[in-house]
Amino acid sequence: MDINGKLIQFLPVQTGQGKNGTWKKQEFILETGDNYPKKVCIAVWGDKIDMNQFHVGDSIQVSFDVESREFNGRWYTDVKAWKVVGQGAGGNTAPAYQGPIDPMPDDDLPF
Repeated sequence: MDINGKLIQFLPVQTGQGKNGTWKKQEFILETGDNYPKKVCIAVWGDKIDMNQFHVGDSIQVSFDVESREFNGRWYTDVKAWKVVGQGAGGNTAPAYQGPIDPMPDDDLPF
């Protein structure tokens, strides 16, 4: 799936240790340009997409997957980006993620 919008915030980078080694997650907030704008929190896992080339206020297009999973009777939904393309004059493009779609750490965190 794809979504277009304006990058409005970067959340702090999260890191940790799983059974497959160190993991890294960068989340950002995208605001759609609809009549009734929506805000979407999108996660980038690993180092395959360099989010440092984008800045707050940039218009971007994000290709993503949506996945829900159950933990202790509650459901959690993740929006995971696998490609981010700048829509501005420079047309910043981050390379598509070529690895597995779900590089989730194996720990007991529900998110």
